[in-house]
Amino acid sequence: MTEIVLGVGASHSTLMNTHWEETLHKDRAERFRDALGQAREALAAARPDTVILVGSNHFRGFWLDLIPSFTIGVGECVASGESGTPKGPQPVDVPLARHLADSLVEGGRFDVAFSARLQIDHGQSHAIQYLLDGLDVEIVPLVVNVFAPPLPTMERCDQLGRAIREATLAFPEDRRIAVIGSGGLSHRLPWPDWRDPHGDDEEFMVGAWLNGRENWQDYDARRREIIRAAEAAITPEFDDEFLTLVERGQAHRTTAFTTEELEKAAGNGAQELRTWLLMAAVLDHAPGRRLAYEPMPEWLTGMAVAVLDPAPTDERQS
Repeated sequence: MTEIVLGVGASHSTLMNTHWEETLHKDRAERFRDALGQAREALAAARPDTVILVGSNHFRGFWLDLIPSFTIGVGECVASGESGTPKGPQPVDVPLARHLADSLVEGGRFDVAFSARLQIDHGQSHAIQYLLDGLDVEIVPLVVNVFAPPLPTMERCDQLGRAIREATLAFPEDRRIAVIGSGGLSHRLPWPDWRDPHGDDEEFMVGAWLNGRENWQDYDARRREIIRAAEAAITPEFDDEFLTLVERGQAHRTTAFTTEELEKAAGNGAQELRTWLLMAAVLDHAPGRRLAYEPMPEWLTGMAVAVLDPAPTDERQS
């Protein structure tokens, strides 16, 4: 029998790796890092065999020559290794991944893309680094397009999460499954709408996103300079409201946001909340537990960690 045993939502930032010593709010950074450790302990205690790893891609595994809304890795998975994140092949639960792809398509609900040789970046490998380190698990990587509009709607992400839950529970082999949503919360990246760039930096970014498939590393130094020069735009009030919804098992209420409304409320980086929403839907929107929230202007992001435990209340308290 297949069980879904835990859900985790966690922000990511490569600046944790590259600029830890320059971080001014070190107390906040340490609390966030400690919360990642607590989430890792919860994952270890849940003993998953496989983690469905839902994340974004920052134009190191997908480029503007082809941007699916949703892509499941069903074969090889290679992490790009930028900014001190894990690099190289990652273990994939191929039978479960292919079952999910088959079930979603054959069920007529989602025409998901699939990749037999998927490259992921820190949108997922940050979670591998801090949440799965030392755990003997395989992954099913699911990449959500959150940066190249038009984006899948929040409603569509919730629907996909529910469909993945149904398909996962129908998997005929024994598995203990955890789900991680990696991304968010509020932040604004100095990234243009690829359809209408303005100025040299934005033109450079769009060029990197279009032409970087064979040489994405060549663009990284200037990309990092542009990001490091950006001013933080964090919205703690929005983040607190979102985390409260997660705690109450009501993350599905964010489906009321359009893409434009979400960016206005919490920045273009908040489009990554799709990964949390999808994760929560796979957990059937079980009530969550907030482990940390820290506004980190040095990392440009509202950083949070939460755990969703689907066990009955009496079992959680035992």
